[in-house]
Amino acid sequence: MIDSFRYAVAPLTTVGNLPFRRVMKKMGADITCGEMAVATNLLQGKNGEWTLLKRHKDEDIFGIQIAAAHADVYERISEVIKNENIEIDFLDMNLGCPIDVICQTGAGAKLMLKDNTLRDAVASMGKHLSCPITIKIRTGWDESKPFAHKLVPKIQQWGMGNVGAVMLHGRSRLQRYSKFANWDYIQEVADSQSSEIDRLPFIGNGDIFSFTDYEEKVLKHEGLSQTAMIGRGALIKPWLPTEIKERRHWDISATERLDMLKDFARFGLEHWGSDTYGVNSTRRFLLEWLSFLCRYVPVGLLEAHSIPQAMNQRPPRYICGRSDLETMMMSNNSADWVKISEMLLGPVREGFEFQPKHKANSYK
Repeated sequence: MIDSFRYAVAPLTTVGNLPFRRVMKKMGADITCGEMAVATNLLQGKNGEWTLLKRHKDEDIFGIQIAAAHADVYERISEVIKNENIEIDFLDMNLGCPIDVICQTGAGAKLMLKDNTLRDAVASMGKHLSCPITIKIRTGWDESKPFAHKLVPKIQQWGMGNVGAVMLHGRSRLQRYSKFANWDYIQEVADSQSSEIDRLPFIGNGDIFSFTDYEEKVLKHEGLSQTAMIGRGALIKPWLPTEIKERRHWDISATERLDMLKDFARFGLEHWGSDTYGVNSTRRFLLEWLSFLCRYVPVGLLEAHSIPQAMNQRPPRYICGRSDLETMMMSNNSADWVKISEMLLGPVREGFEFQPKHKANSYK
């Protein structure tokens, strides 16, 4: 099913919450996926973790992503999902998270190194789930020693009718988000599947930041699904699905972007509540998102030769927008992000400060 639609939003920790996904649906996304949920936390009944599996009625094609280190844990959580009648269209196994705290448990990208565990997990989950299982991986552990081209043919053999798609982020675990995604290697991995058995739908991921990126990275490579899976691109340019569908570089105005943030604030108060806790939660996640949104440089301010903006292209340090609001939206000063939040959610308490949770080194 995930291979049947072209515009998918990758699981995004912290920022890929339900209100954000509702905004992405309005912006043309076909497929949405919940934030990475840790299976052991789910099995321990932690409410915050179970919230990550919540689906909004607007999410017509929706999946969840689970991180676990052991096959029996994946089996137990799949049983719980079945017994609790959790409504999902696919379950994604996280073999791509590069964060130390996840990898040190044996989950995330570390699970790519454990063939037997992965094989047993796929087989045991298939006994309980009626929906497809998808598997998101990276090129390998180290950029100099990629091994996804060896792993994917094994997954193809182990699929047993349970695996609906494999998704490859074109960077290694140690790269995290630095340097450009390697789409030549993504092509090599796509070609590594055996022609003697049914091929798995194979989706490439990394650095899709414009409709031209989509056409050059996805459509020009053979053997890839035509699905545009966008991650950080969605955080910086939430309207990216519309750009891809309409094949244009949208010079979106600051006012239109503010309307999008108004939607998020409204969706946040509906989701987290309109009391003090709800307002604070909505503000926190809005500020996390604004720490990505500020990296967008409006098309109208770019030189003709630099259109479109590249994913890993650092925005000019000093640049003014065409209005005060546009300038504020481009600021990398967190105090300006707080001012934007106050336009939507009212004043913050005296002494309030914000430091973003995610500070990935992602510029070239």
